Amino acid sequence: MSPTADLAVIGGSGLYTLLDGATEHTVPTPYGPPSDAVTIADVGGRTVAFLPRHGRDHRHSPGRIPYRANLWALRSLGVRQVFAPCAVGGLRPELGPGTFVVPDQLIDRTSGRIQTYYEQGAAHVSFADPYCPAGRRALLSAATGRGIDAHDGGTIVVVEGPRFSTRAESRWYTEIGGAVVNMTGHPEAVLARELALCYSAIALVTDLDAGAQSGHGVTQEEVFRVFGENTERLRRLLLDAIAALPAARECPCPHSLDGITLPIDLP
Repeated sequence: MSPTADLAVIGGSGLYTLLDGATEHTVPTPYGPPSDAVTIADVGGRTVAFLPRHGRDHRHSPGRIPYRANLWALRSLGVRQVFAPCAVGGLRPELGPGTFVVPDQLIDRTSGRIQTYYEQGAAHVSFADPYCPAGRRALLSAATGRGIDAHDGGTIVVVEGPRFSTRAESRWYTEIGGAVVNMTGHPEAVLARELALCYSAIALVTDLDAGAQSGHGVTQEEVFRVFGENTERLRRLLLDAIAALPAARECPCPHSLDGITLPIDLP
């Protein structure tokens, strides 16, 4: 019998495990293998899949993550709702290390990444609001329940990486409305939309980006250290959000593909 799950968490840097008592599954896709095996477990009566975005040994750099395979694998398991924790740099002084942000907008500054499943024909999906409103509410509710003052809303600027930003770039991202900066939020979000998935991000600020402070710039060691210090807080927040997210999808996400003739068959 094939494994199934109805909700998934795509783990970001430093979040390589989430679920206790999980079974591990290899999921093939038309786009090659996903980042790693998918683990599935029961969480409060819901069947939850977990996939580490970079792989458990962090072998995939941001531009090399198999985003299409990852989202396809999850949908093929039956997943329709996705939480996407990620590490980000704060672009404003008040968004310092350890802060949680539930973004509501996205600016894509990546280059060269395949960002669609629809490579033939004219299939244009709406992406005005990149994140699921129901998922965002569940994350914010879980944060409140944990006594975490998560910021409601904010624009995540997604850059190509793997290098960190210059101070000039960081200041510019702030000027164009960015709240946080990240390397993995796109094309993940738009691929989820093309599969009519509910997709909601929860961002953990690991550093103040170069233009938001004076002195030293961002280092990989700093990012991993702060994420590690907050991994258990994030894990508990995610498990609470899973419990708070209604299984019935009454948000706009299931209707993302209404009226569009797709050039591919979805799993």
